[in-house]
Amino acid sequence: MNKFTLKNGLRVITIPQKGVESATAFVLIGTGSKYENKDINGISHFLEHMFFKGTKNKKKPVELLEVLDRIGGSYNAFTGEEYTGYYAKVESSKIETAVEWLSDVYLNSLIPSKELEKEKGVIIEEINMYNDSPMDYVELLWPKLLYGNQPAGRPIAGTKKTVTEINRKKIVDYKNKQYVASNTIVCIAGNVTEKDSLALVEKYFSKVSKGNIIEKPKVVEKQTKPGLIVEKKKTDQTHLILGVRAYNMFDDRKYALTLLGNILGGMMSSRMFMVIREELGLAYYIKTFTDYDTDTGVLTTSAGVDNKRVDIAIEAILNEYKKISKNKVSESELQKSKDFIKGKMALGLESSDAKAFFYLKQELFTGKTKTLEAIFKKIDAVTPEDIQEVAKDIFVPEKLNLAVVGPFDNKKFLNIINKF
Repeated sequence: MNKFTLKNGLRVITIPQKGVESATAFVLIGTGSKYENKDINGISHFLEHMFFKGTKNKKKPVELLEVLDRIGGSYNAFTGEEYTGYYAKVESSKIETAVEWLSDVYLNSLIPSKELEKEKGVIIEEINMYNDSPMDYVELLWPKLLYGNQPAGRPIAGTKKTVTEINRKKIVDYKNKQYVASNTIVCIAGNVTEKDSLALVEKYFSKVSKGNIIEKPKVVEKQTKPGLIVEKKKTDQTHLILGVRAYNMFDDRKYALTLLGNILGGMMSSRMFMVIREELGLAYYIKTFTDYDTDTGVLTTSAGVDNKRVDIAIEAILNEYKKISKNKVSESELQKSKDFIKGKMALGLESSDAKAFFYLKQELFTGKTKTLEAIFKKIDAVTPEDIQEVAKDIFVPEKLNLAVVGPFDNKKFLNIINKF
């Protein structure tokens, strides 16, 4: 893996891989929902959709999409809170087609008004889909509970109101500010040489413009007691997220946090799975997840449980949080977690697209890249004492939060979480 910078300030990462048949061209832009004010909430996601609606060279959407369909390419885009990504994965001999296609989308998208108005309906149906699914909707409630009326607390897709009010001028203005060379990284990974990769990026992306981007406002976190949000809904099953505020990506405690979350609920042999599902029979899905951005971090446990036994499930999850805070994990349990995470990471990074995203995210957020081996060293260095120290720090009332979708109101859960 090597990094380069073009004359216009565009960063380039090349990752030649032997023994694979594929190659991936990947573009990552440092913008997402955390960069939006309330009036344009959802515009990053809307713009991502509009990039597939035709370019100067392929005016109709079908003409644009057929380019990669005709060679069996895999392509997509996604929007997060702090980044937006576009990629095309192809058989390695077709990599120039993929790079040219990506550059056409990035540089030449028309964003036609007629297509924009139609796409509003598509995005609103996407919002409806998430709102109608309790398992998905509880994940929208979680950031709302933690961060409230600031960008970090708003949905990535926006609301029906904000989507309806977005127009072409707003989208073009936003694109021109955020989609600039200094805020964009291009990666080519797979069965392509470094020389050829760099030549392709220079050929197709050298015209990316310079500019100063909108700065992301710092997330404000204020909490003094357990937080609770309940969406009363007639459901056959209660969906919940019970978790805590934790560490951002620049905090080295994130390695212990990741292992802690994995021990609790990241494996089928994890504590939550064994207790909540196997012993108590309370849930089909139960998982603990850790996540960290540039200025926020969380550890959460998610579950779908019987409406009549939801209080038992919450108390059982809280009990596992308390137990791991009071009693150090054994060396063998910690080693199992280390080996699991390292194994999953190694397997997950075999493909060219996954490898590209792995390095792109690091470069975008930190300006540096760690190899898998360097990360494994950090993981291996974590001790049982580190796990307990993190657990004691995060599993406290003033960091605890609960989001619920089910046929209840707040009163049912206040006593449970206030006893933590």
